[in-house]
Amino acid sequence: MNIVIAPDSFKGSISAEGFCNIVEKTILELDKDATVHKVPLADGGEGTVEALTYNTGGKIKEATVTGPSGKTVVAQYGILGNESTAVIEMASASGLPLVPQAERNPLITTTYGTGELIKTVIAEGCQEIILGIGGSATNDGGAGMLQALGFNLLDDQGEDIPWGAKGIAKLASIKKDQVAKEVTAIKIIVACDVNNPLCGPNGASFVYGPQKGAKHDEVIWMDQALRHYADIIQTDLGLMIADTPGAGAAGGLGAGLMAFLGAELRPGFDIIQAHSGLEEILRNEKVDLVITGEGEMNHQTINGKLPAGVSALAKKYGVPCIAFVGNIGDGAEMVYDCGLTSIFSIVPGPRTLDQAMANADSYLYETAQRVLKLWMIGKDELK
Repeated sequence: MNIVIAPDSFKGSISAEGFCNIVEKTILELDKDATVHKVPLADGGEGTVEALTYNTGGKIKEATVTGPSGKTVVAQYGILGNESTAVIEMASASGLPLVPQAERNPLITTTYGTGELIKTVIAEGCQEIILGIGGSATNDGGAGMLQALGFNLLDDQGEDIPWGAKGIAKLASIKKDQVAKEVTAIKIIVACDVNNPLCGPNGASFVYGPQKGAKHDEVIWMDQALRHYADIIQTDLGLMIADTPGAGAAGGLGAGLMAFLGAELRPGFDIIQAHSGLEEILRNEKVDLVITGEGEMNHQTINGKLPAGVSALAKKYGVPCIAFVGNIGDGAEMVYDCGLTSIFSIVPGPRTLDQAMANADSYLYETAQRVLKLWMIGKDELK
């Protein structure tokens, strides 16, 4: 029996690596001679650093940086096994969970700490950065990040603009003569699964501003601030960024990364699976089953989410693929078209969210045991 385990994390309860360990334990209890390939994955959000360092034999490190509200936070980053590529989750430095709900205010939150993390890995000699930008607390267009990297973003008095959306509304000019050559030379690949433009009804402010604490009138104001930001970028850098797909990701961080640092945006799953060796395993091994999973599978899963990508790869190589999830949401059946064979919720019955998350490890173990026992019987009968 040869099984691949390639899940996303269950946010807040089971890491992707933890999922792999639990399901591996179940498999080996049922068949001690089974071959198990553990490939913990992520799609650019939570778990990206862990997944890439695990799959490449890299190292996870920490750095003290400026959090989104200006307080210092300890952020994680990874150095991959090749020692020349770093992986950063911007949420570790500038993410929404770092701001208490009552204090969330994208008018003043900053990406400065993300810039500090980039400086840290440049100082380590890295030549490439994989940057996951999900889960931001900010709406500053990446201005704070750019200030940390040495760009001068100035108001009409020639003074540095303040942090947050309030700052970019005051932007009058951009100076980059003090930016170190190492900053502009490093290659940045952004793991991004959204195509939102910077401004407008589908832009950063209107779509994501409310979840970051912005009221309706503030959303309108922030959209205008980002449009002004785009106008200054066009005037000073000669780049039209406002309508570029992905520019609105992470409160406009996508725009800042592309316009100032020449970053390339790619689907998160594509980046991470390419470093994981998952396709090589499916191509070269006689795999009997692929197991994937995520916290909730629903209609959004087909839009570049990790289980859809894993299912498509399994289908490409003619391998059945099943998913263990916390919740089966509306439209989850659409993932069958990607190649998924079946979906199983690990929650055994009515539970509160807190109960489900607190017991997720045992629920996953018990569900995997029941499903794999049945799968093994069916497999044996087909011989």
